[in-house]
Amino acid sequence: MTLDIPDELIDWRAKGFWLPSGEVSVRDFVAARHSLLDGSFTWPLLVVRDSAVRANIATMAAYADRHGFSFAPHAKTTMAPTLLDAQLAAGAWAMTVATASQALVLRRLGVPRVLIANEVLDPTALRWLAAESARGWEVLLQVDSVAAVEAVAAAGGLPVLVELGHAGGRTGCRTVAEALTVARAAAAAPGVVLSGVTAYEGALPDAAAVDDLLATLAASARAMAGLLSAEVIVSAGGSAWFDRVVKAFEGQWLDGHRVRAVLRSGASVTHDDGFYSERTPFNREPGEGNLAAALELWAQVLSTPEPGLAIVGMGKRDVPFDEGLPAAAGLTVTRLNDHHAYVTGGAPAVGDLLRFGLSHPCTAFDKWRFIPVVDDADVVVDVLHTYF
Repeated sequence: MTLDIPDELIDWRAKGFWLPSGEVSVRDFVAARHSLLDGSFTWPLLVVRDSAVRANIATMAAYADRHGFSFAPHAKTTMAPTLLDAQLAAGAWAMTVATASQALVLRRLGVPRVLIANEVLDPTALRWLAAESARGWEVLLQVDSVAAVEAVAAAGGLPVLVELGHAGGRTGCRTVAEALTVARAAAAAPGVVLSGVTAYEGALPDAAAVDDLLATLAASARAMAGLLSAEVIVSAGGSAWFDRVVKAFEGQWLDGHRVRAVLRSGASVTHDDGFYSERTPFNREPGEGNLAAALELWAQVLSTPEPGLAIVGMGKRDVPFDEGLPAAAGLTVTRLNDHHAYVTGGAPAVGDLLRFGLSHPCTAFDKWRFIPVVDDADVVVDVLHTYF
């Protein structure tokens, strides 16, 4: 299937694109085959490397298929319809979102199946979700309390997954007993369909903690097995521990039921040069695959006011900084202001154009409305439009 992606117009409002007057459609801009250095852009500029994205999508699709998992990558990483379309074309079973607003975007784009990896309690959003579900759209959301189940039922009912969490974490039942209480409420609530269990292990510090949470998730599925239908969804998998998820849930392990195990690893589509490059499961299992960093931030040296210090024209408005700072070979970014980076190392000169790798793609895309995709010759082959 192909998503219904509009041909957006790029104009002077698009950061990084140099269009002082007039406007151009994405289709026409791509057809012109602009180069990064032909005057069509100004700096700073976020760029996506086409070859890396394509390879990453293929790698994760093959990995999920090889282990018998369905793949529902988290759309909130990019919220870029072109990338969502490419992931679906590669065999993604569904797309995952974090909010009702993101679910609305994906519905309008034509994504056929969506997992909301979060609790939704807003009655306005729940009524809309229930109505769209009644029209045939496949959408599932999470519940971790009887109150959440009652809110879903009051809106007309939806398929739900009972969420498990961990001490000190965010949402999710903390024990099997709590999960079973929520499951019983869901099974009894009019219009609510109990579809399985889910968790997020990505924030845990080590493999032992991850395995403990996944064991609790499996125990919860077994405890509520009598309430579940023939197919049971068991969903987990950030981008740091999906190998442990595969080890925990591979195969058919729930007696009397068919398990559909679902990975939701979203950052894998672009990977990075920082947080996930250090934590990807493929570092532990190199024979399973490899991901390549696809995000680049191009910025210019504005000043060298002191020996050993360069001030580069990029800052918190442009790059992620919550899970590590940008980096370039031989250079160190020590801190960021809103529009300036403090860089040490090397011998950059005023006016030099530098290319930085980024850390944590999930907080990169939302800073850019339009993002050029370039081939390995730095020619624009697509332009992403983000829907944040």
